[in-house]
Amino acid sequence: MRKRDLTQRIARQTRVTPAEAADQLDRVIHEILVNLRKGEPATLPGLGEFRPGQQWTFKFSRVTRSRPDAE
Repeated sequence: MRKRDLTQRIARQTRVTPAEAADQLDRVIHEILVNLRKGEPATLPGLGEFRPGQQWTFKFSRVTRSRPDAE
């Protein structure tokens, strides 16, 4: 998943523009990096805790939902 895909998903789910979603994502990433550079962990509810010196890989999969009217 690319940043563009993620920001579009955030924009749809939060009903903001893609530019606003990209800005929000950049702010979150910035805060994580600030904490890690200070040697402090950064906790994200639902994702876990980022710790200095750890390497993270995120793999997103596409979720397919069935529609009740699609039979």
